[in-house]
Amino acid sequence: MTSPTTDLPRDPPDDIPAGEKPTGEAHPLHRRLKSFVKRGGRTTEGQARAYEQFGPQFLLPYSAAPLDFDAAFGRKAPTILEIGFGMGEATAHIAALMPEKNFLCCEVHEPGVGALLKRIGEQNLQNIRICAHDAVDVLDHMLLPATLAGVHVFFPDPWHKTRHNKRRLIQSPFVRKLAEHLAPGGYLHCATDWQPYAEQMLEVLSQEPLLRNTAEAYAPKPVYRPLTKFENRGLKLGHGVWDVVFERA
Repeated sequence: MTSPTTDLPRDPPDDIPAGEKPTGEAHPLHRRLKSFVKRGGRTTEGQARAYEQFGPQFLLPYSAAPLDFDAAFGRKAPTILEIGFGMGEATAHIAALMPEKNFLCCEVHEPGVGALLKRIGEQNLQNIRICAHDAVDVLDHMLLPATLAGVHVFFPDPWHKTRHNKRRLIQSPFVRKLAEHLAPGGYLHCATDWQPYAEQMLEVLSQEPLLRNTAEAYAPKPVYRPLTKFENRGLKLGHGVWDVVFERA
């Protein structure tokens, strides 16, 4: 899964390899949880230059060892994990809006990583670090429990087809993993433009005993989350967007 803040990936073709098809046995989510669906795309010259110029400072290599936030960011500050940032538009906006916070961002889409590195250089953002690796591995091996001030999961792949719904990222095993990594008072913010997925998000997060809802049901859009071009286009067409914000109890 990537969680783009621009165009969402299309549904996968029906002829998914046999090993990836849902079966009556344990679902792939429970056999090998992943936070992404790998997408294609070409890295532009500008993105490639950003890799060379800014990668050494802002890219964190994956390592199966606990990450020292203070050393990685060069300061002590609350750290927010973003899972799947697409082309980095919202990420850069939020990081600029909250210079007092650190943002650890996971994305496997190479053009997206390059695009965010380019934005970092253009906007002189110092509070972002990128790990171009599966967020599940990062959570399991690089992040200690109860250390995150927040988690952002914006517009994850909705897997529109009913038979693919179990491939959605926001399900109980993953939500429990996220909740365990939140410090007391830390928050989990999910957003989607697909109403059935919004309903699933609300249901799954409501069932997690480590979390409590910050609203009656869906939350008002937090001021820090920008309206992207994709979202603006959808709203003009009458599409809804739902935010779900829960806190660690």
